[in-house]
Amino acid sequence: MKRAKEQKQKPSKDKKSASNSPAAAAVAADSPDAQQAGGVPGGSMRYVFRYGVLAFVFLFMYLRKEDTAENTLIPADRVHKLRRMNVTCAKDYEKFPGCSPTVCGRAVMDNFATPLEIEGLVGIAERGMTHGGAAGGATILDLHSGALSKGKEFINIYKSVKGAVFTKDDFDLYKRVKDRVKKAIEFEFKVKGKKLHLTHPTFFSRMDDTPAVTQHDEYWHPHIDRKTYPSFYYTSLLYLKTSEEDFTGGDFVFLDKGSNHTIQPRAGRLSFFTSGSENVHRVTPVTGGTRFAITISFTCDKEFAIKDPSG
Repeated sequence: MKRAKEQKQKPSKDKKSASNSPAAAAVAADSPDAQQAGGVPGGSMRYVFRYGVLAFVFLFMYLRKEDTAENTLIPADRVHKLRRMNVTCAKDYEKFPGCSPTVCGRAVMDNFATPLEIEGLVGIAERGMTHGGAAGGATILDLHSGALSKGKEFINIYKSVKGAVFTKDDFDLYKRVKDRVKKAIEFEFKVKGKKLHLTHPTFFSRMDDTPAVTQHDEYWHPHIDRKTYPSFYYTSLLYLKTSEEDFTGGDFVFLDKGSNHTIQPRAGRLSFFTSGSENVHRVTPVTGGTRFAITISFTCDKEFAIKDPSG
């Protein structure tokens, strides 16, 4: 009788420990001892099913989180002489021997422009944009074509504004920095001399937290540069302001399978990459302050080459 009493009390002990572990409760309820002690097989299977479903849900959520994990590749508060990440090239490129990407990827160089050069470039952007300004939070100025955001449309600053807006020194500064960017891309991606050409569009951008009004203001959507502009083979961005100091938000994010790789802007930081489907990316919305940058794009197709601006 005493032994039978101990067997009868045994399930209650297992049940108590199960309160601290749902998985243990399911196993204990379906064990031979539990059934001998009066457990109901149907009830135990309901426990197994219930906790099995929960385990599946948690595993799915975990794996989904891993698929979209954020990885800050280059934070704003760290300086890198050179940081490079190679990726497999997409089949997006027409073959231009000595120029088309054979090894694709993205790279970052800090202190690419001096503080004085950065000040001068910001001055060019601000001076030009005083004659326009988008209705939404993204204003564009293209020194080559003269395109400038104004309200919901674009104007030609060279035709709409009387007198010279920019000086020879402005254009010389822009050309000097652009040529340096071109050389960096040629060196890192093994492009042979005189095969890489500046292409349209190449522009200054100003972003703030003003709500979007037109589709041109919605810069945060994922995209592929070469799908948007087929002439692009290599894209570069020179940042003129620093994240968390001059603005918040506005990070540049590569949307890679399994993990996103983020580059935070830093004044003087050059980011450049191959323009195909291997480098899907977006910019996160600016939530405060003002973000300035220059996008400088290059092609291997001479038909899409553009000349340096002169006003």
